[in-house]
Amino acid sequence: MAMLGSVVSLHLAGAGGAPMQTIAEARAVAGRGLEGDRYFAGVGTYSDHPGGGRHVTLIEIEALEALKQDYGVEIAPAQARRNIVTRGAALNHLVGREFSVGAARLRGMRLSEPCAHLERLSARGALRGLIHRGGLRAEIVAGGAIRIGDAIAAFEARRQSA
Repeated sequence: MAMLGSVVSLHLAGAGGAPMQTIAEARAVAGRGLEGDRYFAGVGTYSDHPGGGRHVTLIEIEALEALKQDYGVEIAPAQARRNIVTRGAALNHLVGREFSVGAARLRGMRLSEPCAHLERLSARGALRGLIHRGGLRAEIVAGGAIRIGDAIAAFEARRQSA
């Protein structure tokens, strides 16, 4: 496994559009999401839309820092509306790959591009400043505890033998 970075903060919301609550630890459940989160309960804003990748969302703290530096838009990690805020992990590179966050194993499904809903709930200008840096949507392959400070590591791709 290749070490990529670490967890900076964790956030859950009990319902779609509800404020994100900062927590110290989350329990990831395979095939469901994070216990206590809106998508785990099936009541997230986009729960009724088809498609996967709604178990857990991640965003790089570096993207939020760049949003402030480059666009003058400051949003707190919880305002980013993502479950896991990371440092040191290039999340865009994890689409289609499995990786661990703490004791949980995730699979990157697709980028989590910002939308007008995010901008309404966070800050004006967030949409433009987070294009292609809005994070990653992932599925939980194997559950486990995720805590602030936990390591993020990518599983090495298996090579096909000739």
